[in-house]
Amino acid sequence: MRRLFALDQNFPQPIVDGLAEYIIEAELVPLVRIDEKLATLEDWEVMLALNHHQRAWDGLITTDANMLALPRELAVLMQTKLTLVVSKESGHDPIKATGLLLAYLPGICQQTERERSQVWTLRAVQRPADDPWEKMEQLARRHATTASKLYAANKLNSKEMRRDPLG
Repeated sequence: MRRLFALDQNFPQPIVDGLAEYIIEAELVPLVRIDEKLATLEDWEVMLALNHHQRAWDGLITTDANMLALPRELAVLMQTKLTLVVSKESGHDPIKATGLLLAYLPGICQQTERERSQVWTLRAVQRPADDPWEKMEQLARRHATTASKLYAANKLNSKEMRRDPLG
């Protein structure tokens, strides 16, 4: 079943519109396209308005994690039985928030139920780069050898290194 989500103004609409034909599990509609007045309402009022709208909204997608700490917003969320998707820890980076949403959206759509409210908090952990030598050591352990031997057996010689595969 294709889901219907309202999208707050923090998601770059040109990107979402450009990918719309590939987002098969949901229709993502910016609040201003639903009704321009939605952009001026409190978050709980937005959810209430979606609940009263002629279309059957599954939920609201936002970057406003503060909603999760507001009792009125949570109470209205539970009363309306909407799904709230919060792209948390994306800071003020709309591209990161959109990427998080697109990565999680298929699973969210599969598990969204109209009979009960849900909160999906999307996170992306910023991690340091991995050391390729550590990866070689892990691979060597799986092959019952040492990283040095595995590297020596697979590295290119100087002639191979000078050859341009495109040349």
